[in-house]
Order: sequence, then structure tokens, then C-alpha cells
Amino acid sequence: VLALSLGACGSKTDDSGDKTDAPVIKIGVPNDTTNEARALLLLQENGIIKLKDGVGITATKNDIVENPYNVEIVEAEAAQLPNMLPDLDYAVINSNYAINAGLNPVNDSLLIEGSASAYANILAVKEGNESAQVVALKAALESKQVADFIAERYAGSVVSVVENPTDGYDASVDYDALKGETISVAASPTPHAEILEVAKEILAAKDITLDIQVYNDYVVPNTVVDDGTVDANYFQHLPYLEDFNAQNGTHIVSIAAIHVEPMGLYGGKQTTLDALTASASAQ
Repeated sequence: VLALSLGACGSKTDDSGDKTDAPVIKIGVPNDTTNEARALLLLQENGIIKLKDGVGITATKNDIVENPYNVEIVEAEAAQLPNMLPDLDYAVINSNYAINAGLNPVNDSLLIEGSASAYANILAVKEGNESAQVVALKAALESKQVADFIAERYAGSVVSVVENPTDGYDASVDYDALKGETISVAASPTPHAEILEVAKEILAAKDITLDIQVYNDYVVPNTVVDDGTVDANYFQHLPYLEDFNAQNGTHIVSIAAIHVEPMGLYGGKQTTLDALTASASAQ
């Protein structure tokens, strides 16, 4: 944890109106509501900013009430933040996008959040579409095979949250009746589609095909589930889904929490946290 003092409220202008000489530290954050709040909470937890009391997972950059390190929050699409690192001092990046960009969340991040269960990535379906196919997919994702794969493949940058992993099958499902069926699921490329490959093998053993459809954004995987094109999706956490439903009038529900991807702060122009200390010293 970065231990930095929260001194007087800082920005380009102090309380008296006099300009300071402190350099501006540009930090990129995701521009969707829940991930921006999550990023700001990580910065607050490490003493870089202070937010209004009680804002929690609805926080935006407008809720910053103390900014002792002269940070400028740069909002951008989550998937683009790794590409923007050369133009930013730092960026707070979701682990799936970090991994996809060749970054190791455990080794390359300068700060990383804990495994907060509020941000567990979920298997989601349209409300009322909890079919036998979907239950079979849920059981496959809650398997010991998947939990072991996550632990071995990602070494802490992705963490399983399934409390009692199973053999991958649900006793309530008539697997013989599902032989020859295809289940479609929309997913992010990393780690979701990779994890689903394990579930695909489990289902294949029962002659069920899993059609994994990969998307690189946070919108289409929900719209294709809501319009019935795809059976389920696996790419988001519950706070994001709840906000998406509220903003878009969709009716998508979580049926299982599978893993957490700790969000991290990565260096761009800066390779250490020293620039924050330097910015504070200059004020």
C-alpha cells in the first residue's frame, strides 16, 4: 500500500487562488460508471485522492474532494487504457485488459486491489432464461477443473470465488436430453474465453457443444443476451451489470459468481510511484 500523507486539498490553484508549480500527474481510469468508481476507490485506498464520504461504487472524478498530488483523472474506454499508457503517467486497468496487453497484474502493477467480492465476474443470462443448458454451463464453470485452471494459469492475477467446486455437472440436469445441443456464450478474450475453454471440455464429455463468442467491448455481450441471440455471457461484474440494466432497460441477471480480477495501477511515463511524491513536494 502506498503510504502518502493526505495534506491540504491540492490542484493547480491553492485555496488563496495562487498557482502552484506542482506537475500535473495524469492517471487514466475506465469511463464506465462502476469501473471508474472502482478505480477511484483504489486511488483513495492508497492515499492518492480523497472522495466525498459515502459515494462508494457510484463515485466519479467530480466527487474528488482532496487532491494533494495534483492528479488529473483521464477517463477513457477500459479496453483502450493499455494502449494509452505511453501518453499517461499511470492508468488503472482491469486485469482482463492488462493480461490481454501482455501485462502481468501481480508483477507489473504498482498498486493492486484486494479480491473484493463485490466485483466478482459473473455468468449472466436474460431474466427467465435459466434453462437446462444454462444450468449445465453454470455447473461446468463451478467445477474444480476451472478453479484449478484459474489458480495455475493466472497465479493470483485472477482468483476463483467458487467456494465449493464440483465435478462440473449438476444432478438436476438431464444430460442425455442435452446431447447434440449447442450453448452459446459471449465473453471477453482474456481470461473469460480461456476459462470457458475448460468448461467446453467438460460439456463436450456429455456431447454438448459450447459456442464461445469473443467480444472486445462491454456493451455487445449484454445486448446479444438481452435480444436472445446468445444464451449467456461471462465478462462483467455485478455492479457493472446492474448499472447497465438501469441505463439500458435490459433485464439480465447473474446466476453465478466465478472469479475476481483485481484492478491495478500501472506505470506509463512513470515506472515507479515516485512522481506522486515529487508532485506533492512541489506544492
